[in-house]
Amino acid sequence: MTTTTAPGAPTGVAGEMSFLDRFLPVWILLAMVVGLLLGRLVPGIGPALEAVSIAGVSLPIALGLLVMMYPVLAKVRYDETRRISADRRLMITSLVLNWIVGPALMFALAWIFLADLPEYRTGLIIVGLARCIAMVLVWNDLACGDREAAAVLVAINSVFQVIAFGALGWFYLQALPSWLGLSTTSADFSIGAIVLSVLVFLGIPLLAGILTRVLGERAKGRAWYEERFLPRIGPFTLYGLLLTIVLLFALQGDAILSAPGDVARIALPLLAYFVLMFLGSLLLSRAVGMDYARSTTVAFTASGNNFELAIAVAIGTFGVSSGQALAGVVGPLIEVPVLVGLVYVSLWLGRRLFPGDPTVPARSREKVPA
Repeated sequence: MTTTTAPGAPTGVAGEMSFLDRFLPVWILLAMVVGLLLGRLVPGIGPALEAVSIAGVSLPIALGLLVMMYPVLAKVRYDETRRISADRRLMITSLVLNWIVGPALMFALAWIFLADLPEYRTGLIIVGLARCIAMVLVWNDLACGDREAAAVLVAINSVFQVIAFGALGWFYLQALPSWLGLSTTSADFSIGAIVLSVLVFLGIPLLAGILTRVLGERAKGRAWYEERFLPRIGPFTLYGLLLTIVLLFALQGDAILSAPGDVARIALPLLAYFVLMFLGSLLLSRAVGMDYARSTTVAFTASGNNFELAIAVAIGTFGVSSGQALAGVVGPLIEVPVLVGLVYVSLWLGRRLFPGDPTVPARSREKVPA
């Protein structure tokens, strides 16, 4: 079957992304600009936002975070978990990469690049603990990874974060730095605040997502749920993210404009993290015998991060005007273009690393010289 592309329409990977996803970095930059202008033109916006709060987060930002998380968690096929989790090689590789290698690598990069900027360093470490549950499904589909395996890994990461995030936060922000003779997070750090943030901003939308999936499919069937309902609620993730960014930059405008170089310094370890995690995960998955589709899925789920949760935890624990929150906000600005680039890298490497593998997409295999 052939398809006709309108003149001037994007092709390739970009053409397969929705309009909103394709220009996500543009929307984020516009939200930053709007936030900076709002902070300059509306004096007293800080006290107004803090007048009412949920779990220590101002009500408008809290609503933005909850709206941002819910559609992502409503997309997951939770009933696929048992079947896919029977693949022990896939599960063990993914769990090790997500919950041991990923946080440790981000911890190391944060200290290498931001040793003199403790707030940004802490924010990056929190990003490293928030495993990807959102855009990874988009990247995985574009790279022709295993869709069912990706959905299951997203479901496992979602539930595991509710259980383990607080303990991992204590380990990487307090225990490990102390053992290594490094400075620990400031005295106002609270494991309880992290746990509360995770329970509110991940636990509530996770429960809502599970109930929506179960009740929606029971009432209307899976086809209606995935083809009619999910496309309607999907854009609200972006709306919630953009609202959060506008409000954060409205509150942090002076700090950002006075030190623009700090934003660039936050971006460098993030860039290194994405590239190292993706390539390392792809090669490890291949080495343990997985095919292209599952290796690609493991690589994207290991290299992406849940910036929505990282932003929520940073705000709930350290405050909306903190450097930790700013580090989380810079994340998606860097992640989106880098991981789009890694989709192309994955397709290019497929025919080289997995010769003869039927799961390598045809658009990659057909370019191999006879």
